[in-house]
Amino acid sequence: MKTPFVRDLKPNETVTAVFLVQSKEIRQKRTGEPYLSLQLSDRTGDLDAKMWDNVAEAMDTFDKDDFVKVRGLFQLYNGRPQFTIHKIRPVPDAEVEFVDFFAASERDPEEMWAELRGIVTRIANPHIRQLAEAFLDDPEIAASYKIAPAAKSIHHAFRSGLLEHVLSVCGLARLVASHYPTLDLDLLTIGVILHDIGKIRELSFGRGTSYTPEGQLIGHIVIAIRMVSEKLRAIPDFPAELRNLIEHLILSHHGRLEFGSPKTPIFPEALVLHYLDDMDSKMENMRAMIEKDAQLGGLFTPYSPTLERVVLRKQRYLDPSPLPSGPVALSPAAPANPESSAPRPTPTANSLFGDRLRAAIQEDGKKNGPAQSQ
Repeated sequence: MKTPFVRDLKPNETVTAVFLVQSKEIRQKRTGEPYLSLQLSDRTGDLDAKMWDNVAEAMDTFDKDDFVKVRGLFQLYNGRPQFTIHKIRPVPDAEVEFVDFFAASERDPEEMWAELRGIVTRIANPHIRQLAEAFLDDPEIAASYKIAPAAKSIHHAFRSGLLEHVLSVCGLARLVASHYPTLDLDLLTIGVILHDIGKIRELSFGRGTSYTPEGQLIGHIVIAIRMVSEKLRAIPDFPAELRNLIEHLILSHHGRLEFGSPKTPIFPEALVLHYLDDMDSKMENMRAMIEKDAQLGGLFTPYSPTLERVVLRKQRYLDPSPLPSGPVALSPAAPANPESSAPRPTPTANSLFGDRLRAAIQEDGKKNGPAQSQ
């Protein structure tokens, strides 16, 4: 197993480790010399990295999706993790364990697949069950469905994330249908199973996740409609009205036109599918936000454009960890960046320095009595 992982990095630490190159850009300093801007990763997270010196001799030795061994300094700059690379070299695939670099569901995909098959066997409507089995019995679809992520980056963006997401929403659908007995659980279930089926063709997930040409040109909603049409050609007696409802579930599951849905939900099961899908994706997004960048101090995560908010690290708020003993370390100086002449940032209210300063003031107040208000 590789060490250290991204989640284990500590500020002001010189690191030597192997990472996967998620993205690579060759940019220019103001002097005209090149520098590298990289996104490195392993199964525990991503890392923004820059290489400022000796770039010319290294920049053509590796590419995106390669493994590289790097040596450099990990720091927090403007409240964000940043890695300054001093040395870098490519690493052959044979020298790494792939499981160290690709995030995956904690659940076994075969176990989840068996659970999904069990859900399909409980569908009472014979037409809906036949359509669901047509998808799950397809070896090519099954192989991809078991390992596909649910998204490139927004939610369940890890191997088998799509299957984990679908099972989660299926569970929510059963609960909601038990509360609203007029809902057709069979119809809602097929909507859950098929709403993101197009992602197995929209995304490429062999080594990292990216969009396929089909995904870029068409998107997973239209791809899913095509896939339904392909399967229904082998079920000639499938009711046309039921097909329309199922296709509407897929077409409307993003909820609003501006969110990419060609239609908005106009019957109860479609509306429920949208809300459950949205809730499950946002809950997973929040979980990932809280766990990401665990090295950062403070009670709140950085701002999430997807969620349009910061997220409270609730456990840290309720049960703050004791501060380490020893001298208080000031925030590290900004990494040498030839592109920036900005002054060194001052500690923010959510910085490690700020947390320690407040703790010291509170401790002093306990010893000397309450401070005078200003």
